[in-house]
Amino acid sequence: MKKIVVFASGSGTNAENIIQYFKKNKIAKVVSVFTNNAAAKVIERAKNHQVPTEIFSKNELLDRNVLQKIQKIAPDLIVLAGFLLKFPDNIIEKYPNKIINIHPALLPNYGGKGMYGMHIHRAVVDNKEKETGISIHFVNEHYDEGAIIFQKSVALESTDTAETVAEKIHELEQKYFPEIISRLLEE
Repeated sequence: MKKIVVFASGSGTNAENIIQYFKKNKIAKVVSVFTNNAAAKVIERAKNHQVPTEIFSKNELLDRNVLQKIQKIAPDLIVLAGFLLKFPDNIIEKYPNKIINIHPALLPNYGGKGMYGMHIHRAVVDNKEKETGISIHFVNEHYDEGAIIFQKSVALESTDTAETVAEKIHELEQKYFPEIISRLLEE
């Protein structure tokens, strides 16, 4: 069975969705959740599914500590699901084309440092965009610039708020992220 490691910084709804998806679709298993936030709800969600968690500091991510823990696991895929820190080069170099991220916009639009969550949704609404969506991409040394694996758009109404945009994006994430992970693992 293939092994997935998930990195998350916040509530963990995408992480939990991935865990549940692969409990049913047995081609892979989430074997660990890594977080940089000791107060993140993702920790509780992982524990509810008996998935071990690793809590680390930014310094531990940048030195070899986190890399060594990942290497012991030997994952087939590393999934960033709401992970807010820049992923370090030392891990990217060890796992080329084995680290993916989901971004709540249609890249290259609304990508880069500081562009996450409600910051993106507010910008989309402020700019009166007609559509937005999700992008799933490989992680490289630059924020949100890795090769795009998959995008899915959703139409926006003039009455949409940042909150309603967030709901539409969340629906896309929940539906497509596990499916794309599965497809990548089967290739």
